[in-house]
Amino acid sequence: MESRRLLGLIAEVASEDPSVRETARGELIALGATAVGPLLAALWDDDAPVAWSEAAWLLRKIGQPALDPLADAISAAPTPTALRRARWAFTGLDVPGLGVYASALRHWHPQVRQSAAYVFQGRGRDALPEAHLLLPLLADPVPEVREGAVWALREVGPGVLPLLRDVRRGRWPGFERSRAGALEVLAAVGGPAALDEADRAAVRRLISVKARDEIPEPMHTCGPWFAVPTGDQEAVLDAFGLSDPMPVTMRLGASAWSHDLHAGNGPRARHGTCSRVYVSPVLDGWTLVFGIPSGDAHPADGRSRGTRVRHRCAALSRRFGVAHWYGMRCGDDWTAWCFGERGRVVRFYDAADPDHEVGRGHPAELRCLPPHESGFAHGALAGVDAADAEAFLACYEEIRQELWRPGQYTAVEVAGQASVDPASIGPQTRVTGRAVLALSACGREHGHPRGALCI
Repeated sequence: MESRRLLGLIAEVASEDPSVRETARGELIALGATAVGPLLAALWDDDAPVAWSEAAWLLRKIGQPALDPLADAISAAPTPTALRRARWAFTGLDVPGLGVYASALRHWHPQVRQSAAYVFQGRGRDALPEAHLLLPLLADPVPEVREGAVWALREVGPGVLPLLRDVRRGRWPGFERSRAGALEVLAAVGGPAALDEADRAAVRRLISVKARDEIPEPMHTCGPWFAVPTGDQEAVLDAFGLSDPMPVTMRLGASAWSHDLHAGNGPRARHGTCSRVYVSPVLDGWTLVFGIPSGDAHPADGRSRGTRVRHRCAALSRRFGVAHWYGMRCGDDWTAWCFGERGRVVRFYDAADPDHEVGRGHPAELRCLPPHESGFAHGALAGVDAADAEAFLACYEEIRQELWRPGQYTAVEVAGQASVDPASIGPQTRVTGRAVLALSACGREHGHPRGALCI
């Protein structure tokens, strides 16, 4: 068909007449490979008579004849916008099966390989028959491509576990370099229970070696944690109702805490936030306990978070003399802390529930203000145009300096004064004992959450 007629059909796709529009669409799809070139040109041309999304939709409907040209378009995309449009068309092609993407998974350009892996990810369990095609990407030299393969295999689900175990045991010749990636996916899909004894032993050996000379690293503080001034780890485990302690590196423990809090309790997580707890080694005289024990996550009497925290801190302080609880959240400004001493709560503050504050002016708070208070007199900023950000901030800072207010504080600053700030630990931190991951009541029933962790 002459190019003039092709361009005419593309223009008709933008017609206001539905019958003209649908007829043009049908003819372009029927033309298949003949229509791909002009549609690719329209995909990148903002002055084309048809919207890029319409051109991409038509390429998707043409299907397999558009696959290789779109792969070439991805590898040659001149701008991020062009790349995004080509990838959108490529990852939604109407094809008979995922096997047609085999050549794209071997493409010289990493964006093409990554895009092909994303197609598998979108198919989920339906990708199982062709999941073996992803194995080479587990050893891809480009990190983003490896990550895409991991995500794709994770979405395939438990059905992929036998394939991954075969890779680990060398039953797929030529994929020796994919063995490390296969281990990561095994843990991500099935958790520790998915590893066979040989792999579990290998992980234990690696943890033992890395923990021997491990230097503490600052932690990303998002979630709740407790602090008690003791080196008696067995007593700490007993106080929180924990069991089956597994020695880990501090990095692995921190990774588990972050993973479990952010993975949530979705259908695949199965009590993901409350099944295990990271118990640190003794850090500058304090043992830190990261996570949400089962009793706090599922209170039988429906008590509020603040009530549960105060009750636990009081009980822990009867046993250890002093007990602290802290809370932070990386997605917003929430922060909280609670101090128990000799069986009673002497300080409790929760930015989300300031009306139930207990005590004021704890020495660890450095005469600063709680986050919900400004300390400014009513009307102190009257007359300042709030829309003028520069003027407003200048006036705010001037008044703050006049009042000698050091500023507001969060749980990590308070922890740094009262016990140990996990966001500031490092080579200067004194470490004794071992870090462990331990199971709560939920963990004893459901096992460790799924997910690969940093060792």
